[in-house]
Amino acid sequence: MVDSDTPLVLLPAFPFDGRMWGAVADGLAGPVIAPDPRGFGRPVGDDEPDLDLLAADVVALLDERGLDRVVLGGCSMGGYVALAVLRTAPERVGGLVLIDTKPTADPPPAKQNRAAMAERAEREGVDGWLMADMLPLLLGPTTVEERPEVVETVRDLTAGLSPEGVAWAQRAMAARPDSSEALAAAEIPVLVLHGEQDAIIPVEAARATADLLRRGELVLFGESGHLPPLEVPAECAAAIMTWWESKVTATP
Repeated sequence: MVDSDTPLVLLPAFPFDGRMWGAVADGLAGPVIAPDPRGFGRPVGDDEPDLDLLAADVVALLDERGLDRVVLGGCSMGGYVALAVLRTAPERVGGLVLIDTKPTADPPPAKQNRAAMAERAEREGVDGWLMADMLPLLLGPTTVEERPEVVETVRDLTAGLSPEGVAWAQRAMAARPDSSEALAAAEIPVLVLHGEQDAIIPVEAARATADLLRRGELVLFGESGHLPPLEVPAECAAAIMTWWESKVTATP
């Protein structure tokens, strides 16, 4: 089981808050911390967009709770934040669970797309168009066709999004540096989970991430898209538990 000696902190994907981890946490049989990031359940504040600020927020949370070292898990943007913690405060990271994310920086076309989304959010708000555009990318075809309840859950979790939060997060993700070197140098256990139907980050990127790792493991979910914690939460939790028992608890 996930143990209290090395807690598991789960960081959400864009555009979600910590509630996206509910079903996964239920299957983990141990303490899980799933904080809301700024912009999604918390005010953005006056700082310029920077994922290192979200990493600093995570470290501040660990300090508040008296936690020296944790396993960090993150899906998509949450994975970028987990990697930012690894870069900026590696002594606080005892392991990583990277779900449908990647250590590389955005190429120019992706940066341009993020800038366009941020500008549109500020200009028009996000009601109507944002999730209409994103749902076909976030969820795999199996989920869309066979799991209507997941589609509704995603709609519920993203109701009332803050345009300011959406714009801030997009600009922060666009500005993130490459974390490949830090990840390749890490001597900690790393679990890479990825949906094979992911239309945003292809499965080849997950394999490339796994190839970087000194102590890595890759698990693919054939019937999930970009959001395994919502699309296949039981499978996601089971993979984390199996890895935790074989790798994390075996770590000196």
